[in-house]
Amino acid sequence: MTNAVVHTRIKKVTAAGETDTEDILAAEEPLEIRLEYGPTHNRRQQNVAVTMRTPGQDEELATGFLFTEGIIPGAAAVKQVTLAETPGGSLATVALKEQIVPFLDKSQRHFQATAACGMCGKSSIENIHTGVNVSQAARRIPGKWISQLPEQLRAQQALFQYTGGLHAAALVDDNGQIQLLREDIGRHNAVDKIIGAALVQELPLQQSLLLLSGRAGFELIQKAAMAGIPMIAAIGAPSSMAVKMAAEWNITLIGFLKEDRYNQYT
Repeated sequence: MTNAVVHTRIKKVTAAGETDTEDILAAEEPLEIRLEYGPTHNRRQQNVAVTMRTPGQDEELATGFLFTEGIIPGAAAVKQVTLAETPGGSLATVALKEQIVPFLDKSQRHFQATAACGMCGKSSIENIHTGVNVSQAARRIPGKWISQLPEQLRAQQALFQYTGGLHAAALVDDNGQIQLLREDIGRHNAVDKIIGAALVQELPLQQSLLLLSGRAGFELIQKAAMAGIPMIAAIGAPSSMAVKMAAEWNITLIGFLKEDRYNQYT
């Protein structure tokens, strides 16, 4: 938790007066993702993205980002991920195996994402649509445990309990239990981290539910679709585009998930 939070002195003001005390903030720092690829005798490097994220699980974030953006086919394409500190932040260099050719269209890809934006690098409307169709064949969700997920999520959001400023993404198995959870100041980063972790650990994304602590925007639906995740449940509201694309990509989408109710949109 050391790198993920920052301690700061504050003045707490209430009706009773002012008090000098300490607060814990969610850390937000830049991470540059650099790709290394090509044959042994002609390796190339290319800067792919800069994202504002909460430090931690940077290898998973870089791998998940490259996968959900369609740049690499999966974790098996990665030879190694090297992390380094730079004067302005951190650098994750993702070295691909020699035979892997990444999908990089230099005229269309230039990513510079804030913690709130997962689509800043898309240069045209066509680029936000992917030709995916998620299979629902292997997934059957017993509704009786859906309502138990918010409590599980809260219990495992360790950093949120300290800062109140982080989003969480979790993978839920067929027994209604959270398998993995990742937190980040950016909701799209949390999803990239959880997908990257699942790829590395070879967890069955096609049989998992993606649980989101906040709202479900389009970019999160797209990342789930790229991973073949057939069901998403969000504590918050979905956007109109999220519902539209979830229906098009054959993803079951639940929003406003509470202990006693939820809305099923697709």
